[in-house]
Amino acid sequence: MSSRHRGLLGLAFVSQLTLASADEVVAPSINVAPPVLSIEALQRLGLEANGLVKAARSQVGIAESGVISAEAYPNPQVSAIGGPQQPRLSAANPANSTREIGVVQPIENPFMRSARIGAASAGVDASRASLNQVRADLAAQLRVRAFELLQRQEVARIESEVFDLMDDVRRRIKIAVDVGETAGFELIRANAEVLNAASRKEAAQLNAQRARIVLVQLTAGTLKPDFELSATLQDPVQLPALELLREEITSVNPEILRLQAEQERTRLRISQERASVIPSVDILFANYQDAQYNENRGGLRMTVPLLYQRKGEINTAIFDAARVRETLEYRLFEIGQLLESAWQAYQIAQRRVEMFEGGILKEAELAFQVARTAHRFGERGLIEVLDTQRILRGILVDSLLARFELQSAAAEIDRLRAYYPKEQTTE
Repeated sequence: MSSRHRGLLGLAFVSQLTLASADEVVAPSINVAPPVLSIEALQRLGLEANGLVKAARSQVGIAESGVISAEAYPNPQVSAIGGPQQPRLSAANPANSTREIGVVQPIENPFMRSARIGAASAGVDASRASLNQVRADLAAQLRVRAFELLQRQEVARIESEVFDLMDDVRRRIKIAVDVGETAGFELIRANAEVLNAASRKEAAQLNAQRARIVLVQLTAGTLKPDFELSATLQDPVQLPALELLREEITSVNPEILRLQAEQERTRLRISQERASVIPSVDILFANYQDAQYNENRGGLRMTVPLLYQRKGEINTAIFDAARVRETLEYRLFEIGQLLESAWQAYQIAQRRVEMFEGGILKEAELAFQVARTAHRFGERGLIEVLDTQRILRGILVDSLLARFELQSAAAEIDRLRAYYPKEQTTE
């Protein structure tokens, strides 16, 4: 190959590499904006995708299928019998064939039937209440985890600002040490503070990432990892008065509704077991044919409980009803106490937020700015700057925690009253 040809091939190869490199440079420049979700949209997404909600919804379908089975009438029983008939004295009677068709139709006890259907319908109500309980729990968990993510992101932002501040202070101290205005011990202390701030910054960022992963897990992976929330810890919280909540909670709480449905189901089960003691009746019809006769017969068959009156099944149903009744009474009291506790936590968090916003935070910020300015002019030492910075950082973190606790308490109250955005999935 001539040198001219080798040169042309080399030029073509370089041109292809240049075009490929240009494509690689241009391609990443197309950025897709991360999805931005409100708290309500996040809850709906989780309610539609979470596997526990889907499983509870399937349980409702199972219970509804049980109602169809309970409403069904018993099928008739049909029998057919036939065969040759050989006389013992063949000369007297010729051989022929016989056949018999029989039908048995069970007649259901109407009292037992109505109790069975009612118990199955109560089971549907219990399954629906269980579904609403799963929904309310998941919606509250999503809300709390979302505000936890916001709180951890704010803490990470604070720690990042503290790190930048400590790095700036170290830089200034290093300049002062280099020119001989400050002792070298100050630089050693500043280096230690920078390392400590860097460690806190990294830990805060990892904690925020963990909270993000939990939300992705609760939404069954349908939430993209780079999502953003269009909410803040400062979002207002609106709740009814405590008296209204006390009246509302007993009529809307899913667990109470489930136990009430279970109580009705067990009551009807007792009626069903007692009705099963009544004798059951079957209607019989048979048709018999041979060479000489055509015979139709009808009758009744009755099952009489003389030896066993199903006392074991009746007692089991009675004790099961007592168990559900006692559980309902206890849960009514316990859920009322949970509401009172959540309301007290809400009030405490609200007072803490008002306390921080009432002047403590502003005073801490002002004290830090004064100490930092004085340190720049050489009127204050590094220790005073660090002390005021630690106080300010602690107050900022505590104020964020107070706001998070306020949102968490509101989420718990809404969980108890089953207040959440409903998903769009058709049951």
